[in-house]
Amino acid sequence: MKMTNFAMMLAAVGVLAACGRTSKVTEIDPRTEPKVYFAFDSYVITEEARANLLGQALYLRNNPATNIRIAGNCDERGTYEYNLALGWRRAEAAKRVIVDDGVEANRVSTISFGKERPAVLGTGEAVWKWNRNAHTTVRP
Repeated sequence: MKMTNFAMMLAAVGVLAACGRTSKVTEIDPRTEPKVYFAFDSYVITEEARANLLGQALYLRNNPATNIRIAGNCDERGTYEYNLALGWRRAEAAKRVIVDDGVEANRVSTISFGKERPAVLGTGEAVWKWNRNAHTTVRP
């Protein structure tokens, strides 16, 4: 009888441990790893970008006097207007991850620079992939 109760208890502990398993979020100072990247013509947050943004959110929760601005950027393809709108969507998508993780929305502002501030100059996918980003800067 006692062995059966012990076995059931171990099984319950195993189930609870499996349910409670989460990945560990590492705090990321936005000044050291400020950019997350996007696929062409997309504002979908990748898992790698999500991990970075959750790390930034943890930093912000641990530093309540810190505010940030997220700037959405695009590569050189597309019209000025299209890229301005896409950059805004990228910045807002990044902000949404941070705010959904518990940071007050008024501490995170967004702006779009479209294709006007490329991180890397040149043409071709090897360059463009670095220009499709949301860039976080710490604000006073």
